[in-house]
Order: sequence, then structure tokens, then C-alpha cells
Amino acid sequence: MSAREHILVVDDSAVVRQMFSMILQKQFSVDTAADPMIAMRRMQKRRPSVIVLDLQMPRMDGFTFLRKIMRSNDPMPVVICSAAAAQGSDTAMRALEEGAVDVMLKPSIEFFEESALQIIDTLRAAAQARIGRRSGGQAILPVRTGKIACPPPGERRDIIAVGASTGGTEALRYVIESLPPNAPGMVVVQHMPEGFTAAFAKRLNLGARVEVKEAVYGDAVVPGRVLIAPGNKHMLVKRSGSRYHVLVTGGPLVSRHRPSVDVLFRSVAQEAGANAVGIIMTGMGDDGAEGMLEMRMSGAHTIAQDEASSVIFGMPKEAIARGGVSEVLSLTHMPSAILRYVQNAQPVSIG
Repeated sequence: MSAREHILVVDDSAVVRQMFSMILQKQFSVDTAADPMIAMRRMQKRRPSVIVLDLQMPRMDGFTFLRKIMRSNDPMPVVICSAAAAQGSDTAMRALEEGAVDVMLKPSIEFFEESALQIIDTLRAAAQARIGRRSGGQAILPVRTGKIACPPPGERRDIIAVGASTGGTEALRYVIESLPPNAPGMVVVQHMPEGFTAAFAKRLNLGARVEVKEAVYGDAVVPGRVLIAPGNKHMLVKRSGSRYHVLVTGGPLVSRHRPSVDVLFRSVAQEAGANAVGIIMTGMGDDGAEGMLEMRMSGAHTIAQDEASSVIFGMPKEAIARGGVSEVLSLTHMPSAILRYVQNAQPVSIG
């Protein structure tokens, strides 16, 4: 990506605007605005590659501005960076459903270098995202129709491991809300900051027929349950006899992320081997590519989301290039692929 991608930071805090300018000026062209009214004037002069948007601002709130952007004839990537969203409420999830491509924490003085790295990576990914015009704020997802056919006995796998980044929240919602109550236990790394994953899991749980929760240390991986790795923590799978549970730990960034898909996938390769399925979905970078290769080499079945249905094809593309992928599927075929490994289940209507 060009070093001069143009970022517009819209935030009523002068301190926040100054910190973003300091972090981004070497990598991007940066402009700032104290509220959406000023931002619209800036946008007339130069179209931004990405808008970094606070939600609580004078004259026009961030949600209203986000809706205007996404319903215009020229929508553009928006990343939410708001204290209101970081408090763990549903605010961030609502913004993603309205069309924001990602959420992130405001820059941290205490962990400045790490914070800067994650902000730059988030904005680079957002600048490459495919953005479509929204109608009424509804997420553009495939239509669920028909039944998911299940395979004959003997093809069951015990655990499904999923990794996703930019665009993954809505893709995961589509897949998880398609699962029947007896779906295999699922463990998920979605790149999100600390404080957001609990709200994400709660939001998914409301619309799903499986239990969806933010993982805590020792949680069992069982049929009908989806465990989401907490923001700013790595999640690993551990086997004890015939059962699996998760470990939630700190530690350094791995593949530039915490939680890291590579950390999860490597643990699944070691602990579950051929009894697992690995799925890598939309996102920028290469997190998960090496871990997926290890899963495939251990006998697991591995799936990558295809380019056409990915917001960003980076993570799946890298996993394919390294030889870690058994098959490439569109988002619409992901639920059926998962349910190939449900033993003795009846076809489930998802219409």
C-alpha cells in the first residue's frame, strides 16, 4: 500500500487528534477534524482512504455521520475509535452492523509502541477493505436459504477452530447464526481490542442457537458452544483425555496480534490433530497461515474463505500460498462445510 494513503481523524479531543497525527504522519497523509461538520468540508477537498471516527461529538454524533457515509453513493472505510465503544457496551457492535470495517482503542501513552503498531496495521487493512453501499444500515450478507445437509456417520470432527480479522465480525455472525444447537465445539480468534470481545460474544449469543461466550481460562470446548478469545489475550486449546478446554494467557504479540490465530491453530494442531477443522476467514496480513499449515500437516481438514466473499483476502490468500488449505469456499458454503462433521445429525433448516 502506498505510504501516502490519506487518513481523516474525526474526534473532538485535540489531544487524541494530536496523538493520531504523531503516530500516522510517517506512514500516511493525515488530516483531522473536531466534528463531522468540519470533516465533511475536509472530505470535499480530498477523499480520505479511511476515516477514524469517534462516536460522541458535538453538532453531529458519530453514528449519524457513519450512516451518512455508508448510505452515500461513495461509501468509504470507517474505523471506530471511541471511548464509548471501548467501555464494553453494544456500541461498537452497532457501529460494525452500520458498516464500520473495524474498531480500535484510542492510543495509549503507557503502551505507545504497541498501540501505534496495532493502529497502523488496522488502518492499512481498512484502506484495502471492500466497501459497499448500505441500505438502512443492514449488513450485506448472503441470504440463508434451504437446508444444510449433514454427512453419513464416520466423518465427525471434535473441534472447529476459526480465525478472522477485518470484516470477520459480520462473516462470523453469518456462520454462527447458521449453526444448529448440536454443532461441534468452536473456538474463535477475531482480532479485536480488549473490552470489545465480550460485547461481540453477547451480541452473537442473542441471535444464535448455540451458546456464544467470551472465553475464560478452563472453559470446556463442547458441542453447541462457541468460545471467543478475549481481546488482548491469547487463547490455546488443551486436551485432557477425550475432552478439550481452553487456556487464556497473556504474552507478547504473535504475528503482530494478541489474540493470535497462529497461537490458537498451533495448539489445535498439537492437541486435536486430525480431530479438528480449521477455518481462516477475511482479514489482512498472515496471522494464521503458519498455524493452518501445522493443522493440515497434523491431519486436520482446513478451509479458507474465498476472495469474492472476503472483505480482505489477505489472511486466506497467505494460508493458501503456504500450502495450509484443503479447500477454498465462499461464505455461503461455510456452514455446510462445518456440518459435514456433525455425526448422525438431521438436516437443519436455515431459511
